[in-house]
Amino acid sequence: MAKEPASFESLFRSREIVIACGPGGVGKTTTAAAMAATAAATMGAKVLVVTVDPAKRLADALGISGIGNTVMDVPSKVFKNAGVTPQGSLSAAMLDTKESWDALINAHAPDEETKEKILGNPLYQNITSRFIQSHDYIAMERLYELHSSGKWDLIVVDTPPTRNALDFLDAPERMADFFSSKLLRWLVAPSRSSVVSLATRPFTQIADRILGTQFLQDISEFFLSLESMYGGFIERARAVQRLLAEERTSFVVVSSSEMVPLREAEFFVDELSKRNLDIGGVILNKVLPDSLSDPSVHATAQRFADEREALVSALVSQVGCEEDVARRVLATVSSSYDDFSVVAERERQSRERFSRSDAPVMNVPYFDHDLNDMAGLLGLGHYLFPHLKK
Repeated sequence: MAKEPASFESLFRSREIVIACGPGGVGKTTTAAAMAATAAATMGAKVLVVTVDPAKRLADALGISGIGNTVMDVPSKVFKNAGVTPQGSLSAAMLDTKESWDALINAHAPDEETKEKILGNPLYQNITSRFIQSHDYIAMERLYELHSSGKWDLIVVDTPPTRNALDFLDAPERMADFFSSKLLRWLVAPSRSSVVSLATRPFTQIADRILGTQFLQDISEFFLSLESMYGGFIERARAVQRLLAEERTSFVVVSSSEMVPLREAEFFVDELSKRNLDIGGVILNKVLPDSLSDPSVHATAQRFADEREALVSALVSQVGCEEDVARRVLATVSSSYDDFSVVAERERQSRERFSRSDAPVMNVPYFDHDLNDMAGLLGLGHYLFPHLKK
């Protein structure tokens, strides 16, 4: 049987960082925003929600013009328009890789000359998409910076879809390994030693013809300029790793109960467990009603099919529709029920297999409307936090 969450209320009251992760297309961004908004509205907390993927719908739902690297406060009137007076506050930000890297260099370069060399280096201009998955690393660096500021009681992070989220989690370790590697020492060695430069000349001559002399020079100068910051990169990367592993950080896996997303969620739960990271709970969105698997409901549906002709006559006489129209409508209703009941049973069996893990599971029903404003987010949030007062 699925283990009920110890309560998301207690989880959110006791954590400083909650990271929402899981497959794409299952409502993860909306769920992260709903959790953050509800915590801000009802727990009296200063809450920040951060997304590492562009999400215009999140900005629209929060009532702000757009989300960028600069943290923006969600106006209290957005809550009030949803019929709620917030006890706390809500802010939002979206990772901008270029701005975050610039801020990192500005903050940690040892002097103005080094900073200008790095920012002006042609290689640096492409760093957002080319430098050892810089988006993933800078996302964790930005999270660490925001948390270290102490401005918020709780930070809720919306991550990329599952497999990419593993890159997001592993980025600090990869960065630390890179700045400690022999490869990096080899890249800067020609600029530091004429002896080494002579020894590597055969390679550099070939590389010059393929890549161009200026390209190799840019690489060497770039990493040589960064050298004074290596220790800081490694130290912060290790600090991020420690932060993720501490009790104040939890992961909430968000999925649907469809077969493919659920397999992705299972994979991610296993990976989190292997890394000894805390799994605060699993949220399964868009779950079809249990009634579709209820034997008594099936019996009623069967009676509906058996007595279809009598129902056709009743519709013709009471509603005044044509007999063929009534027959088609009832056939469509019956067929739709059959289709949904088959899907519901498959999803139920999938959830049962998934629930054999130690992760607590919460099922969220399928909503027949879009959650595209604060009222919708809070509606979802109060489903996740049923014991909180609206």
